[in-house]
Order: sequence, then structure tokens, then C-alpha cells
Amino acid sequence: MFTLPIRVYYEDTDAGGVVYYANYLKFYERARTEWLRQLDVDQVAVAQELDTVFAVRHIEVDYLRAARLDDQLTVTVTVKEMRRATIVFEQSILRGEEAVSKATVKICCMSPSKLSACEIPPFIRERLPST
Repeated sequence: MFTLPIRVYYEDTDAGGVVYYANYLKFYERARTEWLRQLDVDQVAVAQELDTVFAVRHIEVDYLRAARLDDQLTVTVTVKEMRRATIVFEQSILRGEEAVSKATVKICCMSPSKLSACEIPPFIRERLPST
């Protein structure tokens, strides 16, 4: 499991003073990106050299509690399933031990030049923990 600490800033909140629902998606994206960076996966190089990018194919989010300005949150990422061209991640946002949000995110590897799915590069597959 990978974890990323996130602080809630004013820009993350809505008129009600809580995190705007769409910003949870940004938090989830940042955690996946930082995990890949920690695994020494350079997404820019992968796109340029292998014509491969990651795209969100499907996401399900449960909003369990409100997060507020200045909350210290932890975003978690684990691999639930990996196939030829897709990875399913289980993610959560925690405030201490309390779950604020949970998500299941299906990512597809695709070729931007062909606009079609492609195989996950072997070196990325090897670096991600198996399920």
C-alpha cells in the first residue's frame, strides 16, 4: 500500500466550507501519480518513448464524511487487480483512522496515437505489487 499525506487548502473547499466533491478525484489522482513516481515510472518518458499513457476508464466513489479546511488527510492506493491493459486500484482518503472517502478506480493503458488500449509495459507491471 502506498500513502500520500494531503492537507486541505481553501482552494479545495466549496461555499459550505467542505472539500468540493470533485476535488477528491484530484487527491486520488495525485496519490496514484506519486506512487508511480516512487516506483521510478516516468509517465512523460513512457508517453514519449512507448506511446503509452494511463487513462481513467471507470471510477466509483463513496463520500462517507466531510473533510474541511486545514484537515490533514492520508490518501491510500493498493492494486486490486491487474490485467493485460488495465489496473484496478482500491483507494481511500482517511482523516486519522476515520475513512472520509473510498474509491475503486479502473485505469486503462492506451496508445494516444492510436486511441486504443495497449498492454501495460512489462517494467511497470514488474514494479507494481501483485495482487
